[in-house]
Amino acid sequence: MTDKGESSGTKLVGTVAAFAAAYGARKLIEFTWKQVTGREPPSDPEDLQVGVGEALSWAIVTGVGIAAARLLAKRATAKRMQRHGGS
Repeated sequence: MTDKGESSGTKLVGTVAAFAAAYGARKLIEFTWKQVTGREPPSDPEDLQVGVGEALSWAIVTGVGIAAARLLAKRATAKRMQRHGGS
C-alpha cells in the first residue's frame, strides 16, 4: 500500500491502531514466552548474562510478531476506512 491518496485521518487512525496492535502483540508474546519457557522474557537481551540463543530467539519472536501485528492492524484499518467512505 502506498501513501498516495491516503487521507491524514486514515493515516492517524492506522498509526493508532498499529501502536495498539504492537502493544497487544508484545503482551501476548511475553505471556506465551513465559508459558513455553517457564521463565520471564529477557528484559535486556544485550546483557551478557542472557544466553545468545535466548537473546536471538527473543529478538526474532518479538520483531516478527510486532511487525506482523502492526501490518495487519494498518491494513485492516485502511480497508475499514475505505469501506466506510474514507479515501
